[in-house]
Amino acid sequence: MKKNDSGASKAKLRSSYLTLIVSVSLVLFLLGILGLVLINAKELSDYFRESLSFSVWLKDDTKEADIRMLQKDLDAKHYVKSTEYVSKEEAAANMTEELGEDFITFLGDNPLPPSIDVYLLSSYTVPDSVSKIEKYILQYPFVKEILVPESLLFLINENVKKVSLFLLVVSSFLFLISITIINNTIRLSVYSKRFLIRTMQLVGATRAFIRRPFILQSAFHGFLAALIAITLLMALLYLIEKEFFMMFTFESTELLVLLGAVLILTGIIINIISTWFSVNRYLSISEDKLYY
Repeated sequence: MKKNDSGASKAKLRSSYLTLIVSVSLVLFLLGILGLVLINAKELSDYFRESLSFSVWLKDDTKEADIRMLQKDLDAKHYVKSTEYVSKEEAAANMTEELGEDFITFLGDNPLPPSIDVYLLSSYTVPDSVSKIEKYILQYPFVKEILVPESLLFLINENVKKVSLFLLVVSSFLFLISITIINNTIRLSVYSKRFLIRTMQLVGATRAFIRRPFILQSAFHGFLAALIAITLLMALLYLIEKEFFMMFTFESTELLVLLGAVLILTGIIINIISTWFSVNRYLSISEDKLYY
């Protein structure tokens, strides 16, 4: 009977350890996902900003040499990511594809001018920078007009600010919730051993001696939970890159390694702190309250 009780007790203990590790690993996994989002927030913002272009419309009689000169001049600028020349014929073909019918047959002529689509680096897509670039390009005498999607630029920049603020708020709340969940899980684990703590006190064990095995074990559990969370994150990264490789590349290895190190330290430190306070609580509690 005693052996069965001992076996059942060990099984419950292993179950509580497993529950603790799984709970902490899932919380760290959520924190890791948030970390990935924060790491790639700038890359995503840059991706959307740099995919936006403005069109430089040229006069119909502009010489090919002048067009190439302007394109080379723009390509050499430090704020330009790339340029693309669109001839009158290509512009007409693109418009026909968008409209679904041949508008040239209806109009009798192609009214679209040749143009150069300019893609800027993300840091220069703000209105002030675009305005200065626009003034520079208009100095060329064969430039007819510049079409800048100002409303779209403003919308993207405003949304980037809002998303950044939202991520900051969510990060703070999620971190607080994570600490609470981990702390409650560890408190339940220590609660199941409150009588063991009392027994050790009765035989004369010091507070430090009683705390040490709990803290070491908790740190080890935190480390294991972090490794599980990192493994889940690596699997998630693989799936994301496989499905959305054009937008998400996660090429910053240093930041990913840093994120892994932060998760390990977070798992260990939060576990140690929660265990410290939980054990101290039962070291100071009266014997009557152990049964509640």
